[in-house]
Amino acid sequence: MNYAISNHLRRPYAGAFVAVELMKNLSAWLSATSPVDAHERRRAILGAGFGILITALISQWLVNPGLASVWLIAPMGASAVLVFAVSGSPMAQPWAVIGGNTISALVGITCALLVNDIRWAAPLSVLLAMALMFTLRCLHPPGGATALLAVLMHATNYQFALVPVFLNSMLLVLCGVVYNNLTGRTYPHAQRGANASRAAAARFTAADMDSALAHYNQVLDVSRGDLQELLHHAELASYHRNFGGLRCADIMSSEPVSVQFGTAIDEAWALMRQHNIKALPVVDRTRRIVGILTTADFLRHAGLDELAGLGGRWRTFIKRSGTTHSTKPEVVGQIMARKVQVASANRHVIELVPLFSGGGHHHIPIIDAENRLVGIITQKDLLSALYSAVKPELHA
Repeated sequence: MNYAISNHLRRPYAGAFVAVELMKNLSAWLSATSPVDAHERRRAILGAGFGILITALISQWLVNPGLASVWLIAPMGASAVLVFAVSGSPMAQPWAVIGGNTISALVGITCALLVNDIRWAAPLSVLLAMALMFTLRCLHPPGGATALLAVLMHATNYQFALVPVFLNSMLLVLCGVVYNNLTGRTYPHAQRGANASRAAAARFTAADMDSALAHYNQVLDVSRGDLQELLHHAELASYHRNFGGLRCADIMSSEPVSVQFGTAIDEAWALMRQHNIKALPVVDRTRRIVGILTTADFLRHAGLDELAGLGGRWRTFIKRSGTTHSTKPEVVGQIMARKVQVASANRHVIELVPLFSGGGHHHIPIIDAENRLVGIITQKDLLSALYSAVKPELHA
């Protein structure tokens, strides 16, 4: 008795659990929201209506009643959706529409002639039509409907493939060429390959694209070139979103180690070794930039372009002479570079890329509104910022 009551009480909860699970999986059954605006929707809808109207009027006018009793077939409605709403798709191009429908009609007629049982003829016609469309590179979804229609109508005359199928398809394509181009859509849409210049600039190569497509291993309703172009624009938008608004103050090393004009050379060298840095901004008493001292400045003034006696020359150069007059440099101001490339803290980081990549700069001091030193950006800082902006998401 208790067991029966327990089962009775469980039933509502079990039903609720099933309902929740169904709601969770419902999204997989729904189509994604169309990304096109209202103008594009109106353009496609009017185009499809225009295409079918012209195709119907001309087909009816051309077809001799004694030649064929059917002058317009239903699969043209599906073809119109592709030609006018998805005109960039490989499945909507002229050869796909004309070849796909006509070849499928021939297959359907053949199945209707050779297979008497419609239960076998119907799936066989669709199967063979798809196989031929794949082979002849004219995959067109309405082609499957055309093959099936020929079987259901028991069309046993191959003339059906010419009229109305080929005629309807040709007229619809011609309407698509006129309407799409007049309304700002190129048709036929060139199924372009990879853009060499874009491939060189992008973070993925043609081989990467091939690998991804092979892994996906499904028919895509977009050409390979268009897909690469789309990915390029998405990557560019992501780059600008993550990196375009970044400013120097966001990535600079604050409170950088600096020296003054009169700092002794050995002291400056000791600071560089202590902090493991390769450049020291040279500032005055108000922390305004007057120069920059780099490892290259030390090497150049020490005459280390010759290997012979290198160690001795270096020790002589670094050591203080201890006299009031000397023939060798004693302080930072005597060997520093006076021409310094600086950037303001509010400057966009993206503007520094040409300076680092083509300007030969490795360290750029950052100044505030009063031209005082507030930070420094190195190539490492810039690369870290770039990587953070464009690093790929890793999935297990």
